[in-house]
Amino acid sequence: MTAIEQTEAARPRGTRLPRRARRNQLLGAAQEVFVAQGYHAAAMDDIAERAGVSKPVLYQHFPGKLDLYLALLDQHCESLIQAVRGALASTTDNKQRVRATMDAYFAYVEDDGGAFRLVFESDLTNEPAVRERVDKVTNECAEAICDVIAEDTGLSRAESMLLASGLGGLAQVVARSWLHSDRSVPRDQAVQLLASLAWRGIAGFPLHGTEHH
Repeated sequence: MTAIEQTEAARPRGTRLPRRARRNQLLGAAQEVFVAQGYHAAAMDDIAERAGVSKPVLYQHFPGKLDLYLALLDQHCESLIQAVRGALASTTDNKQRVRATMDAYFAYVEDDGGAFRLVFESDLTNEPAVRERVDKVTNECAEAICDVIAEDTGLSRAESMLLASGLGGLAQVVARSWLHSDRSVPRDQAVQLLASLAWRGIAGFPLHGTEHH
């Protein structure tokens, strides 16, 4: 059950929940409010009301609005990092790896209650703690892709990281553009188009020690 689903299940006031369940419920409510209103327009009153709890209960778990936002960022940044790592580990066929990685980004922006907006479209990127987390998810996804490129092509770490950053950036920007276009192209087709574009580029670097892919 996601945090938002737990929020829906536990919304009536007066329900006592285990601490972890209450925390997840509050995070789900905060996510709904932050995605809908942005950080600056959101208020702790709104989040407490959405969760169906009093403000003192909310403050027992999170001292302030920024703490809530950072907890959500930690959760959803890690979600994307794990999705990208899982895509890369899902096959040893590099063409399929590229497709799986592109699809991981599309799945991320399409699902998870709009959490990608907190990560990639935040109105709080001037806050160092937020910037640090956004940079971390970008860098760790690129590092995961870089590991595969460096191992398979024999390119230097710096060269592989440039290519990996390009692939990750391409996937993230195009996936968001696709979502904002109201999914004008079916997801599978959109992923295949982007994967074909990316593969035509990365396939130009031969496997290390061979002449074939």
